[in-house]
Amino acid sequence: MLEQKNYQFYNNQIIFIILSSLIPGLVFTILAWMNQIVTGALVWYALLILVSIWGIILKYQYESKAMNPDELSQWYAKVTIFYYTIFSLWTLLFILYAVEVESKLHYIVIFMQLGFSVIASALLVIDRKIFVPILLILLLPLSFYFFYMDVLYGYVLAVFNMVFLGILLYASNNTYKLIQKNDYQAKHDMLTGLYNRRYFLEYMEKMIIRLNKSKKIAYLLLIDLDHFKTINDSLGHEIGDQVLQSVARRIQNFTEDKHIIARFGGDEFTLLSLEYKEQEYNSDDAYALAKELLDILKEPYRINQHRLHLSASIGIKQITASSSNGNEFIKEADIAMYEAKDAGRDGIILFNEHLAKRVQAHHETEQKLYFAFKDKAIKLYYQPLFDKNKVMIGCEALVRWKDGDTYIPPDIFIPIAEKTGLIIDMGYYLLEEAFKTLVEWHQKGMLIQHFAINISVKQLLVDTFSDHVEILCDQYLSQNVREKVYFEVTESVLAEDVSKIIGTMDKIKSLGIQFSMDDFGTGYSSLATLRQFRSNYLKIDKQFIDEVHCNDDDHAIVSATISMAHGLGKKVIAEGVETKEQLEALCGLKCDLIQGYYYAKPMPLKQACEFIKHNYKAC
Repeated sequence: MLEQKNYQFYNNQIIFIILSSLIPGLVFTILAWMNQIVTGALVWYALLILVSIWGIILKYQYESKAMNPDELSQWYAKVTIFYYTIFSLWTLLFILYAVEVESKLHYIVIFMQLGFSVIASALLVIDRKIFVPILLILLLPLSFYFFYMDVLYGYVLAVFNMVFLGILLYASNNTYKLIQKNDYQAKHDMLTGLYNRRYFLEYMEKMIIRLNKSKKIAYLLLIDLDHFKTINDSLGHEIGDQVLQSVARRIQNFTEDKHIIARFGGDEFTLLSLEYKEQEYNSDDAYALAKELLDILKEPYRINQHRLHLSASIGIKQITASSSNGNEFIKEADIAMYEAKDAGRDGIILFNEHLAKRVQAHHETEQKLYFAFKDKAIKLYYQPLFDKNKVMIGCEALVRWKDGDTYIPPDIFIPIAEKTGLIIDMGYYLLEEAFKTLVEWHQKGMLIQHFAINISVKQLLVDTFSDHVEILCDQYLSQNVREKVYFEVTESVLAEDVSKIIGTMDKIKSLGIQFSMDDFGTGYSSLATLRQFRSNYLKIDKQFIDEVHCNDDDHAIVSATISMAHGLGKKVIAEGVETKEQLEALCGLKCDLIQGYYYAKPMPLKQACEFIKHNYKAC
């Protein structure tokens, strides 16, 4: 099945190819009329108009109806025939007028064959099943024509035409392979070959649009392996990766291409069903399928010399016509999955009214967060940053929320703040507080060299964010102090409007503030990521630091990341350093900056001031 994006691509080409045919075709028909050999051209042009009308109908069908995958496949088969037909008509015109030597029209049809060959190879390059036959349809008759001229230059032209055909096929095929490779890498998880989270969400959003129009129903399974971390910890990540690959194969074999399957990361998989009419859907069927899949996943795994047993927890969510987006449905399936884990794992839970109450509790947290921000209960803590010589050179400002006697983790309330839009006002407030703190420290002679502030991707997407930063810079920071500030942004920015985000970053950079890529290696990491992001620092995520001293794979990953970053003129920060062994391993790899509990935990402003004062001589 072609990807949705490719369907859209073919739909976009229809009008251009129709116009590219009708206009030259009309001109040729006029020329044929002027030379009094118009009958064939008129019949041909009438056929061209009919085929063009068919193409417009196909375009209307695509744009006016939310088609399911089967309907899209049928539409694709029709549009393929449309492309074959409209290009074949040009070969028909060539056959009709290639003999018109006296009127010189044979030159025109020869040129048109060549021209439309180039058009086909350029516009239809993403599908080899279309552009290869069309190129043969257009150019092989031209070679036969040259060959049967039975003169030397005709033989030469026939050979040249075949060379031209070969070049077009070679170039188009290489472009096709490159497009397919890039498209595959963008949509698939490299370890298992399943779809990745990004593509799965895109597909799911399109399905929700279809369900809203068709009033059909689908269901979502969220699958999380139980105690998978134990395999990684006891047998190593290489064995763990092979287990994940085996799990992916079992899910694929079980579903037989009847579901959309993705790996969301780690040991979490998702499965999205086909679309059913309301009278055809039964939640018991979804549960039965999940139960059968669970039994298959529990069968023993033979990895190298190891015989392993796994179970899984599965959450099921029914998807109906709704104003909710894909993330909402996944979140509810996630709630059901964690309910299965809380119930002892190795089980299946359908999202229901009981679990809906948890969603309500989530909304209550949203409300509490709003008032916590208004009451200034959201505060900044500061975690020191050390260089490879164990010298403190700066710190990172981290947001914290204390609700009564309980600290709410940032990974709980920050996503809520982003979802509700509160992150914008909260971010402005915290940014101003951070700038005030930095100025105060410099006025007291605490001249730290590196001051990191976390910025949400949602802030970078706000048109006025760079203007606000400029206002705060003018109000609080001298040019010299600005150069100490680093905005930390995660790789998730590349899942958003990249051009807009890069533009905002460039404006902020012009103010003297630099950027650091946070959690490198866990999201959209690639060479393209580094090229687009253009950050000054890379921060390696804690998951790679935990075993950098004792795990060869993690050691190799960190080493390669540091070498690559240094080669690109970037510095590297290691976060989550908790032991002396980790520190020594990182120093041995020439990691530039170290951050973690081994040196100091995040601390409130007053305590951070004292810490900096006691370590100032080392700065």
